[in-house]
Amino acid sequence: MEILRILHTNDLHSHFEHFPKLGRYLRRAQADQTVDQVLTFDAGDFMDRSHPLTDATEGQANIQLMNEFHYDAVTVGNNEGISNSHAVLERLFNHANFPVVLANLLEEDGTKPTWAHDYLLLETKKGTRIAVIGLTPAYPLTYGPNHWQVRTAGATMDRLLPELSGRYDVLILVNHTGLLTDRWLCQHFPEIDLIIGGHSHDLLKHGEKVRHSWITQTGKWGNYVGDISITLDDAHHVQTIVPTTRPVAAMPELPGDAAIIQGYLDQGKAQLSAHPVAVLPRKFEADKAAAVHCTLEAMSQFAGTELAILSSGLFLTPFKAGLLTKFDLQQALPHPMHVVRTTLVGSDLWRLVMEIEKNRHYLRQLHLQGMSFRGKIFGEMYYKGIQVDVAHRLVYVNGHEIDPNEYYTLACLDHYVLVPFFPTLAIMGDNEFLFPDFLREVVGKYLAKRYPIVKEKCDD
Repeated sequence: MEILRILHTNDLHSHFEHFPKLGRYLRRAQADQTVDQVLTFDAGDFMDRSHPLTDATEGQANIQLMNEFHYDAVTVGNNEGISNSHAVLERLFNHANFPVVLANLLEEDGTKPTWAHDYLLLETKKGTRIAVIGLTPAYPLTYGPNHWQVRTAGATMDRLLPELSGRYDVLILVNHTGLLTDRWLCQHFPEIDLIIGGHSHDLLKHGEKVRHSWITQTGKWGNYVGDISITLDDAHHVQTIVPTTRPVAAMPELPGDAAIIQGYLDQGKAQLSAHPVAVLPRKFEADKAAAVHCTLEAMSQFAGTELAILSSGLFLTPFKAGLLTKFDLQQALPHPMHVVRTTLVGSDLWRLVMEIEKNRHYLRQLHLQGMSFRGKIFGEMYYKGIQVDVAHRLVYVNGHEIDPNEYYTLACLDHYVLVPFFPTLAIMGDNEFLFPDFLREVVGKYLAKRYPIVKEKCDD
């Protein structure tokens, strides 16, 4: 008989406020002498550039902190793979003391990233062979422009399972593919014993069994940590899998925790504040509309379009008048979003504008979560180069009534392609996701050029 204890996290999203408690729990559990062995995994989205320290260090602070959690393997989520440029992801794990399992992401030329393994073959102290496979979401629309090739979970499993046949006793997937895909995998690949999942932020307090396989997931942000007991017989066959989750809020807090958590924020603020971006005129003071219109200009210049759309809920704070630093900009626009260049025929652009106008009052105060949104409400929709006569259902482009047969190109965000409120964008738009700069970087570069910091010359 053999007893294994599996600890796991997912979708931490740089919620460092949980890290002191999480670290203590993991280290204590990893020292458990009542079981034969303890393994620890993370299922991706461990970093989020909405936290100042993550943004300032491009995720290196996350790696340093996760090194202290003693993971046996982690996989990559869409926040690591898409929110970061290709170059940032390539160097993200340079100082990691844990391996990365990632079977379905390839370099643009089809080769395997040097920092990733298709799978790991682990052997326990009692000789049980454990195969660990990692998967990230198959998002070609966003991975592709970021110079990656991504494969579907099913095709990847079809490739790997023959190669692994006869080489393992237990098959574990560490997946950032979401609950629906995990269920599909369990239905189609009964060889899977356990999926340690993430991405969809589902809290499966006691796991979910699909046919022969178990799926586990701990919700989001480190609110829970997963703790699984696996028993095997002397022939290394799985007898039982019992998933549980532990609420981090119920774990004891130590006197120094608050100072540590505040220290993460202070470090990030100090590092970002050391980088000035622009000197903004007084008109930006406490005026979100000024920030919106400026960002519309930045997006259209970046995308090479005359038209753009944007929602005010993206702006958590106005742009500060006077000296604007990277920290100020990060606080205003924490979202890991990318600009999209969309081409629509005039009749479809008219339909898109009608969708916006139809939903305007609903979206103005709509509380929204997910899809890279880090704000509270969707907010008011703004146009650049588009005017609307709602009463007569007329749309004008730069003062001219829209031609239903002419093609128009506008700048928008990947967020609007993903949300269900404007289906014309996703269904009829020819959408080009623009990388590597994400929204905050696009705006920062525009502001630096439009309102430059003028350094005074010193007399010799």
